[in-house]
Amino acid sequence: MFTFAQYLGFLAFLTILTIGFWLMIFLVHFLPYWIFGAMKELYFERKAKKALENA
Repeated sequence: MFTFAQYLGFLAFLTILTIGFWLMIFLVHFLPYWIFGAMKELYFERKAKKALENA
């Protein structure tokens, strides 16, 4: 049916496909969350700094 080299190639293909899938899930979901959180934190830091300057 399959030779051993074909079997190893198929396993390598599945491994690369799986790694790519999980990397895509990570990039699509985590990076926007991270960027939004950083922007929110920067906003609150600037707001606190402005409140200290006005006080």
